[in-house]
Amino acid sequence: MTAQPTWRKSSFCGEGDACVYVATAPGALVKVADRVAPAHLVLATTQAAWADFIRAVKETAAP
Repeated sequence: MTAQPTWRKSSFCGEGDACVYVATAPGALVKVADRVAPAHLVLATTQAAWADFIRAVKETAAP
């Protein structure tokens, strides 16, 4: 049996369902979904690419 990923809600989300959820998956993947349900998966990428994306977002958002 394959372990289910543990979904985490983005720290930038407010109340309600309009949030991004992220989970680390086997095989060095990061899964991104718009709800805390794997059926709503919208993106799967490598951990390295995800780290690059987060770094770029933080650099862009910095004052």
